[in-house]
Parts: sequence; structure tokens; C-alpha cells
Amino acid sequence: MKRIEVPVLIVGGGVAGLTCSMLLARLGVKARLVTYFPGTSPQPKAHIINQRTMEIFTELGVADAIYKVSTPPQAMKYAGWYAGVGGSSPYHGREIGRVEAWGAGGEDPDYLAASPCLPANYPQMYLEPILKAHAETLAPDGLFFYQELVEFSQDEDGVTAVIRNRADDECYEVRCRYLLAADAGKTVGPRLGIEMQSSGQSMRMSSVHFSADLSTRMGGSDVLTRFLINPDFGGSWASGVLLPEGPTRWGNTAEEWVYHSRYLFGDDAPLDAERVLARMYEVLGISPDEVHVHHVSEWVMGGFLASRYQDGRIFLVGDACKKHPPTGGLGLNSAVQDAYNLCWKVAHVLQGRAAEALLDSYELERRPVAQRNVSVALGNAMQHFLIDAAIGLSEENSKEENWRRLKQVWDTSPETEPVRVAVANAIAKQRIGFRHHNIEFGYTYDQGALVSDASPAVQSPDPVLLYQPSTRPGHPLPHAWLSRLGQVVPIASFVEGGHFVVLAGEEGQPWVRAAEAVGARLGLSIRAVRVGLYDGDYLDLRGSWARHRGIGPEGVILVRPDRYVAYRQPVAVDDPEQCLEHVLRQILSTH
Repeated sequence: MKRIEVPVLIVGGGVAGLTCSMLLARLGVKARLVTYFPGTSPQPKAHIINQRTMEIFTELGVADAIYKVSTPPQAMKYAGWYAGVGGSSPYHGREIGRVEAWGAGGEDPDYLAASPCLPANYPQMYLEPILKAHAETLAPDGLFFYQELVEFSQDEDGVTAVIRNRADDECYEVRCRYLLAADAGKTVGPRLGIEMQSSGQSMRMSSVHFSADLSTRMGGSDVLTRFLINPDFGGSWASGVLLPEGPTRWGNTAEEWVYHSRYLFGDDAPLDAERVLARMYEVLGISPDEVHVHHVSEWVMGGFLASRYQDGRIFLVGDACKKHPPTGGLGLNSAVQDAYNLCWKVAHVLQGRAAEALLDSYELERRPVAQRNVSVALGNAMQHFLIDAAIGLSEENSKEENWRRLKQVWDTSPETEPVRVAVANAIAKQRIGFRHHNIEFGYTYDQGALVSDASPAVQSPDPVLLYQPSTRPGHPLPHAWLSRLGQVVPIASFVEGGHFVVLAGEEGQPWVRAAEAVGARLGLSIRAVRVGLYDGDYLDLRGSWARHRGIGPEGVILVRPDRYVAYRQPVAVDDPEQCLEHVLRQILSTH
């Protein structure tokens, strides 16, 4: 059997695996990606790409290609709730309410202040080919589709895997130092006996990907997600959710759509695609001859979290270690962010700059984030039923009674004001699924590859909606625009390429000199600059860095290659070189 040796084997060719491939290539690590499937996903799947992920894609050089073809910001400004789409009465299709979503089309000042990148929206089936093409550019001989992981074993020095080429049935052996399982939990985790722990809440769902012209049936070119509440068919999730899939037109003029709804034809019965389609045609008020159906599928809206993320030299990434409802758009993004957290650590270990114990921090840091994401996503999904309750919808009521209650939403008489207020408040609560900035962007690490400064935890006025920038260790590096000789750059650009970054105050020359000496001694790439309002290697253009930096003119902040603050010292120390070396050795587990 032919044998191939490579530092890293990636199993899985979806967003998580492709991101691992790109990151490792950029970090100078040779990796081999194998995936069971002949190509990228043919199904729409996820679509929201949040600011943190777009920052990572910017670093990888693929963001511009995504922005070029993805949903225009103004076409993803809102999420809305509607009394269905089609129907016989003037009330069918009427808007019940809406909330701003995903940075409000580039107009939300909090999103603009948080990052140089806006969120994007692009179906995963169209995103993956872009990522694949870029990964093939970065690692020309590193991607192998239609190849199956047959078996694997590990020892103290590495992992041995047997791969079968499904095109010719030939098998070969791969010997690697580390295996990254980005296989959506299909193979590696189960064979290792890693349990996917269930939240206990679940709902059987069906999805239809189809092409149709819906432009004459509804307005709202600025609405991305349409939640349907049509008393003829039921309340939230029963009437369904409608999403434009582009790929070249958006809003109500999109060529392709996805329709999600609760599966109402038996929890244990096989998927009945004909009944799913018949119900969709009724809900949307369209006939079958107006629709081209691409695919009908089913899935479980539930929460699942792997009991552990690591087994020796094998690491789970993306959906291999957690699954949760799509509400909130956290799945694809957390997969990319898992990869970003893990790959710089793998590179530093393989290149001799860190001890293997550094890799233990991956689970310590990422699993609590996933645990919270699962809980939040489930909460987002269940939150929709608050709207039904506020309206007074019930499965026990007749359709006529439910319509009578819903019509109160548009009745301006004083008698209906309590209902209208209750519905407006229930819809406002849905912001936790569309503007959860502190969840999707401001997540923190309480332990791991960082040195605590024992400062009190940062308190946000709202722990879900409002991201509170901070340089407390374990927090993401706050965004700031910096200027040098007329060139304006985002502060996060210093990290690009796998560097540690030392950000010193105006009088922090000793820290800059210490970084140069320590970097040379430890073989680390450290970028060191002074940043200040009036003096420094870079000037704080709008004062945003001064507002959040949390250090004095002689202080320092150390940032990891994944843009997380690893260490903070507000004031000068007697021996900055010794201090910085001690801190870095602690972070890299070489102390």
C-alpha cells in the first residue's frame, strides 16, 4: 500500500475543512484534505457570514470574492414576520412586524465600530466553491475529493490513516502528526467514542430548495428572512420560513429560495416529500408548474455538543463537535472560528515554537463558546413562539378564531392596543437572533492560552445584544483605525499571517525593544508597535483605541495570532524583556 507522510490530515471538505486547509497553508504547514464527497455541498445550508468570520476571510484573501457576489447590505437589512405569502384575503401576506438584522445594511453604528468588515450573506452551496478554489490556490496539491477515511489509529508520535479513493477503489496510507476531523461528526468522533450530548429539545424540520418568481407575491426588497404566521396553516415554524438564495438577485426578486417548516406528518414516519411540497405550495400560494424543485430534505432542529474536542492527536472541528439550530447563524461561523483558534496552535507546535500542551487550550477555549452557542440558538428558535402567544394563536382555536386574533395587529382601535403592544414587544425580543452582537462577535475565553490580569469581568448592559470592547485577557482585540504617514489600516491587520503582536503605549519603547529580542530568542514572529493619539509608530485616528485599550502610556498588550488578547500590563515593569519572555513561554506551554 502506498504511504504518504504529511504533518496534518484534514478529514472533511466543507467550510471547516477548507478553512483549516487555507489557514495551515498560509502558516506554512503542509496538509492533506480528504473528503468522502465528489464535490462541495449541493444544498444551501448556512448563509450568514458574520463580522468575525469575514475578518478571517479577509486575512485569507478570499473576502473580496465573497462580498462581490453575496447579498447587498440593503437586501439583508431586516428580518420580518408575515401573515403568510399568498391567499384569498387582503390580510394574507401582510407584515406583522420586523427587526433590524445583521448590522442593518451597514447602518448600525455598533457594527461599524466593532470591525472593518460588514457581515455577508451567501448560501453555503455557493460559498464552498469559492473557498475550495482559494484553498486549491494556496495548497495546489492539498485537496482530494471523493476519498474516504476507512480507518485510523494513533500512537505517541502521530496518526496513521487508511484512505480509499472512491473513483478507483485504491487504498493508500497517510501518516501524519495530527488529524483534524471536520467531517460533521459522521466518522471520526463516533469511532473514537466521543458522545454528542443532546440538549433534550428538538423539532423535526423539512426544507425545500426551489426556483420560482415570487416578486409579484410580496414586497420587501430589504428583508432577508421571512417568518410566516398564517392561521390557515399554523403559527411559528408550522407556516414556515422563507429565505432568498440568490444567486444573482436578492430580496423579493431572488431566483432561488429555501422554505423551512416543521415536519407535521409524523415524527417517526419516513420523509414524505410530496406532502411537504403540497403544503409549501398552499402556504406560498403558488402552483407546482410555477416551481422548479431542486431538493427536499429533512433535519432535526436541536442542540448537540461533543463531550470532548480532542482525543490525543485528533481534534474535532466545526459541526463535528457541535450542532444547533440555524437561528442566529452561529454554525458556519463557529466552524471557521474553531479552525482559526486551532490552526495557529498546530502550526506553532509543528514548527517547534510551542509545546504540545498548547493544543490542550483548544477545547478549553472553544467548547464553552459552543456550549453557549447551542443554548442561545435553541433559545432563538423557541423565542418565536412568544409572537404566537402575544397574538393569542392556539392549535385548539379554529382557523377563523386565530384569524380574528391576528387581525387585531392591524386594528388601530384603542381596544386592540394591548395586543398590538404585546406583539410589538414579542417581535422586539427576536433581536436576540438577529443582532446578538456580543454572542457572535464578543465571545471571550476565560481560560486557555492566556495570562489573566485578575481584573473584574467586563459587564455589558446587555450580554446578548451589546458587544463591549475590552483588552482584558481572553477578549477579542478591539477594532481601531490607525494611521501612519497617511496610510490608514485596521489594528487587526498587524496580526495577519500568524504573528503575535505587541501593542505598546506612547512611551512603550522598552516593550518594543523587548519584543524584538524575545522574538529572536524564541524564534517567534512578533510585530511590535507603539500606538497613541498624538505620538507613536501608529496614530489612533479616531480615539477608539484610547477609549478601550486599558493601559497607560508605558503599558502593553500582547495579542495572539487569532486576534485574542493574551496578556495586558497597564504600566511599565522593571524588566520588560524578562516579563515578555515569561508570558510567552506560559502561553506557548514552553515554561
